[in-house]
Amino acid sequence: MRTHVAGRLAAILLGLEGLAIIALVVWQVWALVAGDTDSIESALALVVLTAIGAVAVLAFAVATWRGQSWGRSGGIVTQLLILAVALGAVTGAYSVPMTGLVLAIPAAMTLVLLVVAVRAAGREARDAASE
Repeated sequence: MRTHVAGRLAAILLGLEGLAIIALVVWQVWALVAGDTDSIESALALVVLTAIGAVAVLAFAVATWRGQSWGRSGGIVTQLLILAVALGAVTGAYSVPMTGLVLAIPAAMTLVLLVVAVRAAGREARDAASE
């Protein structure tokens, strides 16, 4: 299946998000090595779970680039989760609105591109089936 421009752009943004999560893993490891943690076990678990998340997002990026539907689906779920975190960042007692914006803007852009890519892939599949 052919990947459209929206799918390619979404894949690039997903890849950048995956790289940002890898940077978060590096930061977490640095904090662990520097002794800036209360619980070594919890910190290690968080590092492992964050690394798994990074691998998943990068896999979604590759799959989206290749035009595979599971990559777009996983990417959409990822964007919705990021938007939920962004909402949490701008609300509550310890809100940091700028962090929420930094998270929400690329997530919203990627979500829109993924939905456009899904619609284009669906249209293409319907056209191929009618031939």
